[in-house]
Amino acid sequence: MRKPFVMGNWKLNGSIEMAKNLIDELREKLSTDFDCNIAVAPPTVYLDFAKHRLGGSNILLGAQDVDTHLSGAYTGDTSAAMLKDIGVTHVIIGHSERRTYHKESDELIAQKFAVLKETGLIPVLCIGESEAENEAGQTEAVCARQIDAVINALGVEAFNDAVIAYEPIWAIGTGKSATPAQAQAVHKFIRDHIAKQSSDVAKQVIIQYGGSVNDKNAAELFAQPDIDGALVGGASLKADSFAAIVKAAEQAKK
Repeated sequence: MRKPFVMGNWKLNGSIEMAKNLIDELREKLSTDFDCNIAVAPPTVYLDFAKHRLGGSNILLGAQDVDTHLSGAYTGDTSAAMLKDIGVTHVIIGHSERRTYHKESDELIAQKFAVLKETGLIPVLCIGESEAENEAGQTEAVCARQIDAVINALGVEAFNDAVIAYEPIWAIGTGKSATPAQAQAVHKFIRDHIAKQSSDVAKQVIIQYGGSVNDKNAAELFAQPDIDGALVGGASLKADSFAAIVKAAEQAKK
């Protein structure tokens, strides 16, 4: 049985005061043991502060990106070794905002996936189609291409102890969300696509949904058999909403 995983992506938001208040509220609201993995991914400059504020809680520390190099003359970048050193466990890669604004290719993202695996960190690989691709019926082709970039470079076994986050780009930050049936259909396609290479890997890989997930639609999304949690954007900045999403994930899998 796959354990649900809910991760909050704070994106380019926050301050010391905000991080302190949000983490303290989450610790209070999520203080009991949940049969659900929970993580938050603050901006890089607040990772160390967040780690100390989370100490002793059941909330894991995530990061929003990583460089492909472990050290060297790469001004402004952060390595997987550095992230691991301060207590990060999960790292988001391939987010559509990185693909769009930083022109990150499938091949570069596969390299990031590789360095995370080598370092012992868990990749959270974001995949998903644009609105135009969705309307053109290319959703499955886009998701398959983005997954295959990792499989072709590293083999399907790379998805052991990894996370995939299906995030339709047209649903991120727009208030739109795929219906539970639409999301389930894509999640099933992703799992079936991986199963062509290895049914064992496909059965255990965590596939999150992302894209305007909130406390109102979470329970219905999580009730779908192939949706194993969520990568949460805006709602992760509100303790009440994020805690409600976590509780919905746990309840749906009982």
